[in-house]
Amino acid sequence: MCYSIDGDSMNIGIICEYNPFHYGHLYHLNKIKEMYPNSNIILVLTGWICERGELSLIDKFKKTEIALNYGVNLVVELPYKFIQSADYFAKGAIEILNKLKCDTIVFGSESNDITTLVNLANISINNKEYDTLVKKYTNEGLNYPTSLSKALKDISGITVDKPNDLLGLSYVKEIIKNNYNITPITIKRDTDYNSKEIEGKITSATSIRELLKSGKSIKKYVPKFSLDRLKDVIFLDDYFQYLKYKIISTKDLTIYQGVDINIQNRIKKYINEASSIDELLELIKTKRYTYNRLKRTLVYILFSITKIECSNLKLDYIRILGFDKKGANHLNKIKKDIDIKLLTTYDDKYLNKDLNINTIISLNSKIKDKKSFIEKEYKEKPIIR
Repeated sequence: MCYSIDGDSMNIGIICEYNPFHYGHLYHLNKIKEMYPNSNIILVLTGWICERGELSLIDKFKKTEIALNYGVNLVVELPYKFIQSADYFAKGAIEILNKLKCDTIVFGSESNDITTLVNLANISINNKEYDTLVKKYTNEGLNYPTSLSKALKDISGITVDKPNDLLGLSYVKEIIKNNYNITPITIKRDTDYNSKEIEGKITSATSIRELLKSGKSIKKYVPKFSLDRLKDVIFLDDYFQYLKYKIISTKDLTIYQGVDINIQNRIKKYINEASSIDELLELIKTKRYTYNRLKRTLVYILFSITKIECSNLKLDYIRILGFDKKGANHLNKIKKDIDIKLLTTYDDKYLNKDLNINTIISLNSKIKDKKSFIEKEYKEKPIIR
């Protein structure tokens, strides 16, 4: 069945965190419009928790406003339980795009070589030697992304170790494993996501967050509509004292996602020596656990996100955050064929945890009107542009 919006138009899926939305993201959207002029752009957006363990600088509704302003047609939220390592993140996001009848996904890639990513994805799915090698390297104490990269290098002779390529590889694997009718397309990514260096007008989200932390201007690196919404931004370190209390007062941290007995022991051992999130991460990190994995783990502890919650990877609902006329038309065409709940209003059955997370976020002293801030989670309707 074809769900294209008209003529040669396509339904293009993108997966972003917009933390914050910068000129690289604008380039991504403009490139899609250039490649597919009549396309309907559907964004799967993260909420407060980001995949690499950061908190979002601003709430999802402000991010939705920004996305719609710069040409996205439909914005939906990735449920918090999928904010795990790349494969789980991809599982949730790609399934949502499939449910929303996307025929294409366009993502940034350092290599910009979709043929190689598809070949490597097939190796990781179908080659038994791959699983053996990954297990071998993890048993040697290497973290999972490094083990994955080394296993693929051993089999194919190709090195894939850049963050966007690795995430893109997870997207492609998910498409192939589920036989989704989605074509993956890459756009060249020139900046390193994790770089703290300022490299020009288009620079990494990490470097922009570093500028914000140090109170410096980001005007050169962020479009005006985005910049105007980056007021009273929050950082994970703002919540360090709450996290410290939680760690000290909780006997068994292993109920929380990402916490094994070794991580628990290291956290308990060093929590009183650290005076910030970064200091704690430096004290507890080992080569077995990536910095991002450990940072996500601290976020899970802060928000009481348990292993039980994250083990249920069934997609139960899709929460609509915003749309324009084109996005609304697409939703109206496909909604009768979507076999899970489409949420346009708050539903306690599905979103109670999101409200709890939002309430903890409201503890930040930068947030003055805490009542309105908390209420936004269950009163805000989808943004219509």
